[in-house]
Amino acid sequence: MYLKSIEVQGFKSFANKIVFDFHNGITGIVGPNGSGKSNVADAVRWVLGEQSAKQLRGAKMEDVIFAGTEARKPVGYAYVSITLDNSDHALAVDYDEVTVTRKVFRSGESEYQMNGHACRLKDITELFYDTGIGKEGYSIIGQGQIDKILSGKPEERRELFDEAAGIVKFKRRKAAAIKKLEHERDNLVRVNDILSELEKQVGPLEKQSEKAREYLRLKEDLKTRDVNAFLLESDKIREDLTAVNEKISIAENELLQANAEYESTRAEYDSIESKLSEVNGRIESINTELSDTEVEKQRLEGQINVFAEQIKTIEAGNRHFSERIADIDKDIEQKNKSLEDVINQKDTLKDSLSEFEEKQAENDRKHEEITAQIEDISSKIDANQNKIYDILNEKSNINADNQRFKTMLEQLNIKKAELSSRIIQGKSQENAQDSVISSLENKLKETENTIAEYTLSIEHKNAAVADNKQKIADLNSAADKLSQQYHREKSRLESLIAITEKYDGYGNSIRKIMELKSENEGIIGVIADIIKVEKKYETAIETALGGTIQNIVTDNENTAKNLIAYLKENKFGRATFLPLSSISGRNTIEKEPCMNEKGVIGVASSLVRISFEYENLAKYLLGRILVVDNID
Repeated sequence: MYLKSIEVQGFKSFANKIVFDFHNGITGIVGPNGSGKSNVADAVRWVLGEQSAKQLRGAKMEDVIFAGTEARKPVGYAYVSITLDNSDHALAVDYDEVTVTRKVFRSGESEYQMNGHACRLKDITELFYDTGIGKEGYSIIGQGQIDKILSGKPEERRELFDEAAGIVKFKRRKAAAIKKLEHERDNLVRVNDILSELEKQVGPLEKQSEKAREYLRLKEDLKTRDVNAFLLESDKIREDLTAVNEKISIAENELLQANAEYESTRAEYDSIESKLSEVNGRIESINTELSDTEVEKQRLEGQINVFAEQIKTIEAGNRHFSERIADIDKDIEQKNKSLEDVINQKDTLKDSLSEFEEKQAENDRKHEEITAQIEDISSKIDANQNKIYDILNEKSNINADNQRFKTMLEQLNIKKAELSSRIIQGKSQENAQDSVISSLENKLKETENTIAEYTLSIEHKNAAVADNKQKIADLNSAADKLSQQYHREKSRLESLIAITEKYDGYGNSIRKIMELKSENEGIIGVIADIIKVEKKYETAIETALGGTIQNIVTDNENTAKNLIAYLKENKFGRATFLPLSSISGRNTIEKEPCMNEKGVIGVASSLVRISFEYENLAKYLLGRILVVDNID
């Protein structure tokens, strides 16, 4: 037998799946510190069943799962599988190759497999007994274990020698057998105690057997009477049910009539609504026309205001041009006066020149002076002629401007006439619009009167509809109340049936026991099924019973013990059993002085209804409990 391979995934530093194959000879694993060499040995120890996280150099078992790095996410489980060659059948299995697998999840769940089949940790531990391969075997020597062996106690070294000698399996089997023997001795002591108790009960049981036979006879009689009472009660319930069904049918007929009235009223209301919508549509169209007319009126008023402003602007321009023409005319008159003065001066100069020419002969000696004077006068004449030419040019320009201003004035007069005609046309259109508006206002008044009439009619109809709705609501309310009462009673009946048949509201252990009632005749039932009480005493009896109301009653102690063993075997929980064979009635307080006190109703055991064979049970549970009217 030798190690063939180790498969690791998600264990400590091995995030990816890796397989170590081993062949004949020695295989060494080398590498720097922190590379995971020790994790290989930890994986072997872990897959062989190591339960101590400390031995695996961790704080808890989840630490063996790869926790992730900055570049990789953590994984959800750790998986190690070890394969051993078993061709020599050193391991007590029929396989030539044995593969042991262990997987643990972050949720704490753990799985063990052997050759692909699920198994227990105990199976793996027993498989490797006396082979030296187990988690505590000498074939795996971890860090610091040699010092631990050398410095350990003789008892600890003895375990290692026992493992090497191959006697660990027998020693552990011996310990388990001794433990079982001690348990059996305890059971024998208990059996002897039970036998001694049962021998004491033989005499009373004979008397009880006679009472039981009498009880069975009376029980058959009671059963017959119960059946007759049940048949009578069933007939009464059928009669009550027939009466209720008749009332429901009457209510349904009234509801159908009310729905028919509601539908007719609804149809009438819808027709009135349609007529009202038509009237509203006509009103909307009239309002739209009025708004369009108002908008057109405002637009025309705006245009009139614009034209009025334009007329004012043109009149201001005309006044400005008139003033400018008057100024130009005054300037022309001044220039004409200056021109006349120059012409007169010229004539004067001409006369003077003629005189000078006549006296030229006589004034030869003053020739040079006169010549000079003539030259001066000629230069002045030339200057005045140039001025005259400039004045004439300016006059022609003024005349041209005057002609242009006249043309502009004519155009402004034409525009003024056009604006006047537009204003007259706008006033005529305004009068036409006023007539249209007045006719629309008359139509609006007629429409408002029609709307008022329809509104009054609608109010009357709405009042009638409201009355009908109120009637329908009352009928619906009555029908809903009947329906709710019916469903409430039905759900209550179903819940009671479910509680009775399925024991809803009880613990899991009680439900599991009551499921066996049809198979085990020794199960009588829970206290709540056996004890019946009037409604007015329910709270008092329930308070007096407390937690015992869910106790299970059996016929004898053997049935109770078998059921306790059943609960333990299946891990269903705990339950309290009351064997009738071991219950004797207590002395009640019916004859004690406290019964005469004010407000005392009676002993609790006397206020319940219970079969004859359970009277001792009722006295045992309620025989010493007093029921009073109030806490004071």
